[in-house]
Amino acid sequence: MAALETLEGLVLESILSKLGPRSVAVVACVSNRLRSFAADETLWRAFCSQDLDLSGPVDPDGNRLAYQIWRESFIKYPWQLVMRTKRCWSNMKDWMAGNFAEAHGTLQKGASESEIEEVEKNLGVKLPLPTRLLYRFCNGQDTMNGDVSVRERVSLLGAIGGYCFYDHLVNVHLLPLTKILEETRQCRRQLGFSARSKLIVVAVSYFLFVGTKNLTDGEMLPCVPQASIRPAPGDSNGVLQDAMLLWLEEHTRCLQSGLFQLREFHKRKMICLFPEAPPSCTVAITNGVKVRASSILVPELCDLNDEGGDKYWFAYSIRLSLSPEGCMLDGVLHNSCQLYSRHWIIRAQENVVSDVRGEAVIGKFPLLFPDEEEFVYESCASLPRTPGSIEGSFTFVPGRLTDQKGRQFEVEVARFSLQVPSYIF
Repeated sequence: MAALETLEGLVLESILSKLGPRSVAVVACVSNRLRSFAADETLWRAFCSQDLDLSGPVDPDGNRLAYQIWRESFIKYPWQLVMRTKRCWSNMKDWMAGNFAEAHGTLQKGASESEIEEVEKNLGVKLPLPTRLLYRFCNGQDTMNGDVSVRERVSLLGAIGGYCFYDHLVNVHLLPLTKILEETRQCRRQLGFSARSKLIVVAVSYFLFVGTKNLTDGEMLPCVPQASIRPAPGDSNGVLQDAMLLWLEEHTRCLQSGLFQLREFHKRKMICLFPEAPPSCTVAITNGVKVRASSILVPELCDLNDEGGDKYWFAYSIRLSLSPEGCMLDGVLHNSCQLYSRHWIIRAQENVVSDVRGEAVIGKFPLLFPDEEEFVYESCASLPRTPGSIEGSFTFVPGRLTDQKGRQFEVEVARFSLQVPSYIF
């Protein structure tokens, strides 16, 4: 320590910035000069940013005291886990603030230790430390209001998002603790689960599951790869990873990467879980007509006991658009084209299980023009086994069906997969 006393200010500041908060606190005990450098607000602002993702002081007395308060507030939790959980929520909130302000406004402030303990007591479960931390930082969403008009307004603001096809709509919200208690009790009654069951609406001990069509019989699918929950490499304590934390981290990565994006549904925005980026979303362009396609598992319709054709259900989304130049056919440019029919080849483990031809798509004959928004539609398919796939083509005519300007032509739909994903949202 004596050597530090002789160093110039800039050199000393550089060294302290690399030591970390705990070591800096030790250095501060050596002498008045080192204490002065160790108390520098710029230094502690950097620690608050690195460890807690705080962009400014949260205490009027400065960053050093703010850091100390954080440490004391979470003293019962491993500090690395606190930093990881805080970073998870900060990343999700930052994305929502910049892209989906309406949903961001529904995220509630964190719950207290006493509120968490009260829920644990009433449910008869002990939440894992990471799950407790998740609720310490954010107590779910304020979207479960009993008023019909409010529910209608916030119904699509789920932080996890969802999907729709035909009249089937799913949108997943993060429940606050009071609603977890209420919904869990209701589900236990309706499904006949024991009052001692460790199942709650958002977590199962260290694991996370979603119910299938046979949920009343206890049939569920894991939402997180079971291999990911096992102890991390080099973890000598053999501590299990928390599924809910892994689930939220993966969901945030999907939002940040653009795999999941916002879409309009009945003139309101929602997070759409149909993948938007390759390889999960395939793209093919034929004569200027662009087709994007992707699918998602529909766990609530799956019947794992069905040995016939309805064991696994998937929804798929098709997006059609015309290039800015228009439709090029036989050397002639056309400023519009219209879909006439479809041809689907559906496979389960490379075996063709369905070969379908028919007019229109969901009863519509979309007419495409350059520079217009994509025509989007959703449908569904079932498979007896996975993985599977869909590929095929659409038959278009240049111009309109009522005013055809040339011969019919086939537009490719590149093969897209139907498979149970590693993470189910």
